[in-house]
Parts: sequence; C-alpha cells; structure tokens
Amino acid sequence: MTGGEREARRTAYILAASQAIIGSAAPIAFSLGGLAGFYLLDSDKSLATAPITGFSVGMALGALPAAAIIRGLGQRGGFMFGTAVTAAGGAIATLALFRSEFWLFVFGLLLLGVGSAFVQQFRFAAADNAPPEFKANAISFVLAGGIVTAILGPQIVIFTREMFAPVMFAGSFAAIIGLAAVGAVILSFLKVRNAAGAHQDVSQEDARPLLEIVTQPRFAAALTCAVGTYAIMTFVMTGAPLAMVGCGFSADEATLGISWHVMAMFGPSFFTGRLIQRFGVERIVALGVFLLIACAIVALSGIALWQFWTSLILLGLGWNLGFIGATAIVSTAYRQSEKGKVQGFHDFVLFSTVALASLMSGAVYNAYGWDMLAWIVFPVCVICLGALATLSFSRRSRIA
Repeated sequence: MTGGEREARRTAYILAASQAIIGSAAPIAFSLGGLAGFYLLDSDKSLATAPITGFSVGMALGALPAAAIIRGLGQRGGFMFGTAVTAAGGAIATLALFRSEFWLFVFGLLLLGVGSAFVQQFRFAAADNAPPEFKANAISFVLAGGIVTAILGPQIVIFTREMFAPVMFAGSFAAIIGLAAVGAVILSFLKVRNAAGAHQDVSQEDARPLLEIVTQPRFAAALTCAVGTYAIMTFVMTGAPLAMVGCGFSADEATLGISWHVMAMFGPSFFTGRLIQRFGVERIVALGVFLLIACAIVALSGIALWQFWTSLILLGLGWNLGFIGATAIVSTAYRQSEKGKVQGFHDFVLFSTVALASLMSGAVYNAYGWDMLAWIVFPVCVICLGALATLSFSRRSRIA
C-alpha cells in the first residue's frame, strides 16, 4: 500500500465515521418531522409535513454556500462549520417543541437541512483526497457510513423520543446536538491535501449556452428521471410515518420502517456502478422506475405492517438505481467548462421539486389518504419511462 493510498484510506474512514454520526440527523428529521408537525398543529393538519419541506429547502439553499465555505475554510474547517449549523438546527427544533411553535420548528429543520448539505460533500472530499486508483474505494467507504446512519438515527428516535415527556419528540432533536459534537471531534482528526490541479483551468473548451445544454434529449431525459425518482421517493417516504401511525401502528414501528427504507437507499450503492457498467445506465434507471411501481402496488395491496415496510424498502431500492443512474447520464451531457452552471441548474430544479413533493405529501395524505400517495407514483413513473424511451429513440435516429 502506497503512502498516498494509506492517507486516503485514513481520510475516508474519518469521513465515513463522521457521516455515520452527523448524518443520523437526517433520518431523525424524516422519521419525526411529519409526526412532530402533526403534533404541533391544531385542527388543520394539512401542513404537517412542512418541517420536512423545510429540511429539503435547507439542503437546496445550503448546497452552494456549503461548497463556498468549504472552499474558503478548507475541508476540515468547512465541515466543522457544518456541524455547528447542524447543532443549531437541533437546538432550535428542540426549543420549538417545548414552546409548541410550529414555524420555529420548521426553521429548525431548515437549518438541519443546511447542515446536511455539508454532509453531502463528504463523499466528494474522500475522492478529492485519494489517488486515482483508490477513488472508487474511498467513496464506497463513505457510503458505508450511510448504512450505519440508517440504523443509528432510528434507534436514537426510539430511545429518546419520550425523554422529555409530555413534550414528545424533543429528546430526539436534542440528541442531534450531541451527534454534532461527536462528529466535530471525529472531524478534528481530518488531514487533507489539496486536490491536484484544483486551481487550474478546468477546460479550454467554449461553454455552450445553458438553454442549449438543458434541451439536449440526453440531459432532458436524465433530469426528468432524477427529479421524478427523487421527488416520488420523498413524496411517499414523507407520508409513510403519518400513514402507519394513522393505521394504528406505533411511532417506533413507523421509525423502523424509515430505517429499512434508508438502508435500501444506501445499501446498493456499493454495486450500482458495476450494474450500470454491465447492463447500461438506461436499463438500470428503468429498473429503478419499475421498482418504484412495485412499491406502489405493494402499498395499495393492504395496510399490514409488512406491506408498509416492504413498500418502503422497494421505494429505497428504486430511488438508488433510478437516481444514481440518472445522475450518471447527466454527467455525460455537459463539458467540463459547463459543469458549474449545469449542476447548479440541475440541483435547483431537483431540490425545488423535492421540497414541493414533501410539502404536498402531507396535504394529499390529509385530504385523500395513503392510497392516493401510492396512486400518484404511477403517472410520475410513466413520465420517467417515456423520457427514457424518447432518449433511446433519439439515439437510434442519430445512428440511422
């Protein structure tokens, strides 16, 4: 093992451990955001999932500032700043629950979303600090942290949600402060080097206008599938805990369902890339979309606990294949000189739609019930499959 690979492995382990700890704030927010919103609202519960919308909006708003802060303070300093934001979000959410202030709670989750935007940079930092032959392994190590998160976050919910009873859920959000503190200690051991060529011009190519890039069939199809799979995942996942509790299951059982779902989201990442290489990216995206359809079919088949959990697992698997595959297609649709503006446009559209999906989830569930959440999956998936078919037809026309 070379010295560079040894240092890269150490960096990846630190970032993986940090993701496992700090990243646990996300499943806590997703498990309890809607339930706490329901708890804080009066008779009209249609905005119950607005806190989760706040989390999604925070991720969208925090993406560019997080990158700028990390670039200015360095990776260790930037990530430490992100843990402080996460701790602040946990503290504000806890205070809001004690004061029974719904919109303050939404703001707390928005800050948690901003903190999560820093966590999203961990895998890129691991790759940046690894030699070329070790980049894939470095990313895999960090992804492994997501699997730990899928277990740790929900377990924290189960053991802390009644800590400050009768103020429900406050203990779980207070625990986020401790998670951020532990994560900061782990990150203090991080030693990083500047990526080679980080300050060099990325390309001498002439950048095309944004409109020309985003109207390419390849980019348009990829964006449609990325937005469709991510939005429908958020839409169903956000409403699932409300539906499970509404059907008589406990908050612990709902939380464990989210745990299985998050594990299904991250677990396949170790081999998704190999599947794409072997079978082709369009086929893997299509498989992800069909898994989302299977999720809806199971959800409509009944309201037993196993049906809720199975549908959430299929939802996570479908998201993994569909979203990662769509992202891979997007990365081939622009030149290096166009990277910044295209990714910015992509993420703006993506997270704006995801935020809307999380908000609409509570309104749709409150008005029409769990079945309607599942029925809405079908037209979205048809649109995604239509985009893939259009892309395939366009490619064949060019070859002909």
